[in-house]
Amino acid sequence: MNSSSSKLFILSTSFLLSISSITSNSVLDNFLQCLPIHSNTSNPITNSIYVPNNSSFQYLYELRANNLRTISSSTISKPLAILTARHASHVQAAVICAKIHSIQLRIRSGGHDYEGLSYVSDIPFVILDLFNLRSIKINITSETAWVQVGATTGELYYKIAEKSKVHGFPSGVCTTLGIGGHFTGGGYGNMIRKYGLSIDNVIDACLIDVNGTIHNRKSMGEDVFWAIRGGGGTSFGVILSWKIKLVHVPRKVTVFKVQRTLDQGATDIAYSWQHIAPKLPKYLFIRLQPEPITIGNGNKTIRVSFIGQFLGRSRKLMNLMNEEFPELRLQQNDCIEMSWVESTLFWAGFTNGTSIDVLLNRVVENKVFFKTKSDYYKNVIPKQGLVMLWEMLMDIGNIFVQLNPHGGRMDEISETETAVHQRGGYLFKVQYTVYWSESDGGIGAAKRYVEMSRRLYGAMAQYASSDPREAFLNYRDLDIGCNESNDTDFGVAEVYGTKYFNNNFMRLARVKAMVDPENFFKNEQSIPPLPSSH
Repeated sequence: MNSSSSKLFILSTSFLLSISSITSNSVLDNFLQCLPIHSNTSNPITNSIYVPNNSSFQYLYELRANNLRTISSSTISKPLAILTARHASHVQAAVICAKIHSIQLRIRSGGHDYEGLSYVSDIPFVILDLFNLRSIKINITSETAWVQVGATTGELYYKIAEKSKVHGFPSGVCTTLGIGGHFTGGGYGNMIRKYGLSIDNVIDACLIDVNGTIHNRKSMGEDVFWAIRGGGGTSFGVILSWKIKLVHVPRKVTVFKVQRTLDQGATDIAYSWQHIAPKLPKYLFIRLQPEPITIGNGNKTIRVSFIGQFLGRSRKLMNLMNEEFPELRLQQNDCIEMSWVESTLFWAGFTNGTSIDVLLNRVVENKVFFKTKSDYYKNVIPKQGLVMLWEMLMDIGNIFVQLNPHGGRMDEISETETAVHQRGGYLFKVQYTVYWSESDGGIGAAKRYVEMSRRLYGAMAQYASSDPREAFLNYRDLDIGCNESNDTDFGVAEVYGTKYFNNNFMRLARVKAMVDPENFFKNEQSIPPLPSSH
């Protein structure tokens, strides 16, 4: 036995002794015994494995489980183990051993999956947690960066700002998003109208396939590279890192937040916004965000926030707004000039002047129970539709709604360029999130709040996209169709797949059949292999 084999034998023997006392599950035993055999001995995998009787297990499980609704049900199975990968070989071992021993893998980076599919299942499973794979390597000379999937958007913004004041990246406004899942679902942010989605600025990737082989863009092939940009990467393998193209930003950008109540003409301004926001110059993004509030006399009303970012100075913005959107009555004192990285704090809800060090906070605080649904709109919502929406928001109370404009760069990208189909012809995308806390009834209130979200969704159907009624994968919603945890019926998948990907679904299914014909990588809304009969 050579020295390398001897070290592996000692490591494996030690590991077997340690796991024999913590589990009697033979399937799990076999899986755990398999791991050190298939991982790099110079990066021991044993220190990255947690099972339920480990003192840190529950903490790790809940740390990146960001929707309390998804982990509070008594019917879900807890993971058999959590593998917190610290090296590519750990991921390779997890894939190889899970496949050998028929254990389902759920792959988690930031834990922002709205339905918790990265960390819950109805059958026994193992979580492959990639949060520790967080390296970010910025190359300003080439204006590129390699970003591992466990890094957060906040960390990426911080690292870019360390190197340059005139570079940024178009990505989400929530700063605790794991890069892995965020990019594979498309990656929507406030520079979408100037630079498109995150995936429109991805130029390479590192992927581990179902056989445990590591690929780059060239070796995985253009079909797979196409699929993982917006098609949900965990259907095709485990993505380790992305190579991104940094974008140019000015030294100063301008942000604003203007609020109007119904008494201040919010309905008319919101109606105008639908016509104007998607057609503005591409360096201006204005989000519409309505919310129910209680006013002094105890009555409810709607306050609509118009939240904007302009890639330039405030004086030029004022001239533009006076010409294009005078209804909003934007004032100079509404405008705040700041660096691009400071604007990421503004969008994340931090007060002006907060240190950018908060971008390094990696975990969601003050978690709540929530249910999210989404829509795409190709036509404006008439005023009577807005009035109906306002009434339903006031009835629900605990609700967060955002209308985000398309247009600009999104109109220039073909619907087949990536897996994300919703490009030209779409005016805006809407997120409806109903939320509640323990004080509102916790998991016991879930049925009531989820039903309210469905009622709102049903009421808006007459105005939203149709045939199919489309949805955004990063706002995952099991209501639009789902399979069982360990089954992927193609007919069922075609229903939700068409809503997420429209005509791109069939190509995704063909790619799946090429790279994972036995459907190892699956969840309730994964892409199935295209049957040979199609």
